[in-house]
Amino acid sequence: MKVVISLGGSVISLYDMDFLKEFAKFLRKLDADAYVVVGGGKLARDYINAARKFCRDEKFLDEIGIAATRLNALLLASFFGKNIPHTIEDAAKLKPPVIMGGTTPGHSTDAVAAMLAKYIKADMLIIATNVDGIYDKDPTIYNDAKKYDRIKICKLKKIVGKEWKRAGKSMIIDAIACKIIEREKIRTIVLNGKNLENLENAIYGKKFIGTEVDINDTPA
Repeated sequence: MKVVISLGGSVISLYDMDFLKEFAKFLRKLDADAYVVVGGGKLARDYINAARKFCRDEKFLDEIGIAATRLNALLLASFFGKNIPHTIEDAAKLKPPVIMGGTTPGHSTDAVAAMLAKYIKADMLIIATNVDGIYDKDPTIYNDAKKYDRIKICKLKKIVGKEWKRAGKSMIIDAIACKIIEREKIRTIVLNGKNLENLENAIYGKKFIGTEVDINDTPA
């Protein structure tokens, strides 16, 4: 089995080494070929927001964000004593577990993960974020936010929009990733990446807490 995990920058942190150690152990014992694409999170946003005071070039700002994702990826990869690839093609040549960050401007690491899932013909794409799935509105702000156990891809696209908005923009999954998931019919699950037991259940086909994206063509 091949699984691609988009590990959000909201999940990985320089100041939570205990989780990093546990996640590295999780990858080692996982009975699947794992490919992990790491996001930039707060590190990326802090640098982008600082640079935005001097620069309005979104492509340039995106390059800063990509550098942050690669720094986070290197931190995780240090547990395995290996370097990280900078392209999807190079990632596909390596022996799993494979860890990488962003690639080129214009999309988030969710889109990189979707592209990688397409390229290696992965059985599953998991978007590992800091909430328990996809909600109708931000659950960190609204107490009455409703979680979807399953959501049609067409409805998800309405929630996230049609285009990549701007460097450092935080969202549950980006529009470019949604397009790839829909076009390539990639089985996709969104869940809380901090809960490794739940993540393992999702990968092994057991009951899990999260949201599965319905990739069929039936309208919402």
